[in-house]
Amino acid sequence: MSYQLGILDQSPVFPEASAEHALQQTVRLARHADEWGYSRFWVSEHHDSPDVAGSSPEVLISHLLALTESIRVGSGGVMLQHYSPYKVAENFHLMSALAPGRVDLGVGKAPGGLPLSTKALQHGTVNDGTDFESRLSDLMQLIRNDLPGNHPLAGVRATPVPSEMPDVHLLCASPDSAKLAARLGIGFVFALFINNNRGVLEKAAAAYRELHPGGTFIAAVHVLAAPTQEEAEELAGDYKIIKVHLKNGRSFTVTSAESAHSFGRQAGVPYEVEELEADIIAGTPEFVREELARLHESHHIDEFILHTALPREKERFRSFRLLSPASVGTAATSTEKSETSR
Repeated sequence: MSYQLGILDQSPVFPEASAEHALQQTVRLARHADEWGYSRFWVSEHHDSPDVAGSSPEVLISHLLALTESIRVGSGGVMLQHYSPYKVAENFHLMSALAPGRVDLGVGKAPGGLPLSTKALQHGTVNDGTDFESRLSDLMQLIRNDLPGNHPLAGVRATPVPSEMPDVHLLCASPDSAKLAARLGIGFVFALFINNNRGVLEKAAAAYRELHPGGTFIAAVHVLAAPTQEEAEELAGDYKIIKVHLKNGRSFTVTSAESAHSFGRQAGVPYEVEELEADIIAGTPEFVREELARLHESHHIDEFILHTALPREKERFRSFRLLSPASVGTAATSTEKSETSR
């Protein structure tokens, strides 16, 4: 393949399962992803959510780094609006010192939860979460330890200073965010599984390449592979993208219509809920790879981060196995034997 593949795992809590089980499945998937030849394994940040267990990516990343050998492990992403850029820089410098060359820092603009959890995260601080661009700029200067002399924090260092800095990416879904990432000289990840508008993807890719031609442009895509096309399409079913639009002009993607209404009520302003068709690449492994190849060629995408939101644990795990770089040109039964012997 002329592009790389990574995985975004949100540690989903399946029906009748516990958060502890969900996190153990994340560990299991990360260890297999390392064996299967995936380039990156990212974990997400969600707060006060019964559906996903990953609320602290830094803690989970540290655990996964200790249990894997070569795969890059990172955040998809840290919700910077809630945190001190200095503390984020220190966290990822420390992990990079522990695992040189294997740490990714993905930064997101979303709140990672409903308004009440955002209020809880910012309670007792002077932060209101509205200064994302300046926070990201400060974060990059702290990661690189090059704060200008006129900065209020000039002279401070984010320690320990690792021999290899974390690989930083901005995770968003708009051309303006792509331009911001390019100006800062960092990677950009277009969340196609959230914003499935291919026209916006094209504009974001063009904007990023124009300003930062040597940068890394990644697409996070919703994929589902199965042994047959019919099974994959049946599993994909009627999955929807749920958005809540607040009257103040802000929009957020959530996991369900119920969550959308909860978000609107907690925000305390008039809102509308919208259901959109999801852009799921579903089919046989060959079909999915052909679709990824087309996206790679048409938008000059360097890497894909694979996301699979499927409420069935066994089939979800199988999808990542079928699409793994190690499975290309090999019999699927070989990895099945490896799995059953573990």
